[in-house]
Amino acid sequence: MAWIYLLLAGLFEIVWAIGLKYTEGFTRLWPTVVTVAAMVVSMGLLGIAAKDLPIGTAYAIWTGIGAVGAAILGIVLFAEPATALRIASIGLIVAGVVGLKLATLS
Repeated sequence: MAWIYLLLAGLFEIVWAIGLKYTEGFTRLWPTVVTVAAMVVSMGLLGIAAKDLPIGTAYAIWTGIGAVGAAILGIVLFAEPATALRIASIGLIVAGVVGLKLATLS
């Protein structure tokens, strides 16, 4: 169950990371409310997951999910460049997340 909480925490991290763009420096009320709520949920779920998982693994996977999701959505939503180096770097983060998950199974 801890892995499900961690996955959900990572998904909420993507929400708040992207939400930061829409808050325009926390000057827009509803995007700010959604962003702050997603931050609270994300951190809460990370805390629950960390009760059963090694903190280094949980934190790295949480940030990895958020980084990959934010980078991909930045490309899709904000027309950020999708260069070969950027895509390869996202792939390396995914490989690291998968590696940490596999290392925890041992």
